[in-house]
Amino acid sequence: MDSDQTQKSGITRRGVLAGAALLGVGAGLDRLLTDVVSDGEEGSNDPTADGLVSFYGPHQAGIATLAPEFLSFAAFDLTSGSVDDLRAILQEWTSAAALLTRGETYKPASGEPSGAPADPGEAIGLGPASLTITIGFGPGLFGISGADRFGFGRRRPKALAPLPAFKGESLDPSRSGGDLCVQACADDPQVAFHAVHVLTRIASGAATLRWMQEGFGRTSSTSNSQPTPRNLMGFKDGTNSIRGEDGEAMEKHVWVQPGDGPAWMEGGSYLVARRIKILLDVWDATSLEGQERSIGREKVSGAPIGGTNEFDPVDLNARRGGEPAIPVDAHIRLSSPESNDGKRILRRGYSFSESPEPGSGQIDAGLFFISFQRDPQRQFVPIQRRLAESDALNRHVQHTASAVFACPPGIRPGGFVGEGLFA
Repeated sequence: MDSDQTQKSGITRRGVLAGAALLGVGAGLDRLLTDVVSDGEEGSNDPTADGLVSFYGPHQAGIATLAPEFLSFAAFDLTSGSVDDLRAILQEWTSAAALLTRGETYKPASGEPSGAPADPGEAIGLGPASLTITIGFGPGLFGISGADRFGFGRRRPKALAPLPAFKGESLDPSRSGGDLCVQACADDPQVAFHAVHVLTRIASGAATLRWMQEGFGRTSSTSNSQPTPRNLMGFKDGTNSIRGEDGEAMEKHVWVQPGDGPAWMEGGSYLVARRIKILLDVWDATSLEGQERSIGREKVSGAPIGGTNEFDPVDLNARRGGEPAIPVDAHIRLSSPESNDGKRILRRGYSFSESPEPGSGQIDAGLFFISFQRDPQRQFVPIQRRLAESDALNRHVQHTASAVFACPPGIRPGGFVGEGLFA
């Protein structure tokens, strides 16, 4: 988009900065924060006693850090083709995120006492609440399936490509994809919502909200200090997911390594999001034995079939009555590293419940699946392809939305998320 077209559409870098100014943040804010915020290491995985998780560090928070109980996830479409507009959004998002994760509120822009309040106000007094904000880039940012608006095509990571179609899915395009994403997680749902609300206002004029998903009740543990949660099927979920303390596994399966390419993604990770509706009417009518055989675990204890405790090793060779103790189509068998050439992913999903479709009489609820991996094409895609073909759970769920994003590495005070892309 040339400058004339940009001006006619009302989308200008000045507009982006004005939106940020309304909230009382600016590019110079990071320089101020340099004096008051330490270069926190994400590897500690634990928030401070006052619920503060550092926004700064070698990796973006919200990946290996402790998973809070609530999620607000948003995807955006860029309406501007200006590199300056995109850079301005990322700079202002970074400045705002550094404040929001500290539990700070905004003040009215100076000289505009009659203007709208700079801070929407819904999180005043709620504190940091372990808020993490993670920012990602979608394939469209690099000209995939469209014009290379920003000239970033040659800088696109090979690992970042639209996910292929999988058997049995029924995706809603309006709730899939996006040029940018924001994952806000917190121990208070209003704090998570507030973060997305603020960042949406900042982007106004150069990006529009494409879709949004609220989540409650984390469905996986990202730390050994967290008990395994239950999903809306009533089963413990994510027992064998990667934990943030497992540095070796994180390096091997989650963080982009030198040589993976491109250099601006080193230390980052790739986010896959899938909205998975649980067909609760079918699931609820299934016998306990049928449910356990579909999962491959006992419902109450979480132990693998044939085991005693939740964390007992999964023995895929165990037999019972001449047949595999864990059925050949059980979810944990098909998703296990042993069945997928050692491939693993870090899961970080949430449950959701929304208004039922008119006339259906059925609860619309399920899992908003989120995973992080070093290369989705080599990890998530082959695992999901195997599951789509023969997972027993396919009778009980339906994938209705999908997206993939590249999440750049973390930053130091004074920088901004994704700055390496512009180098």
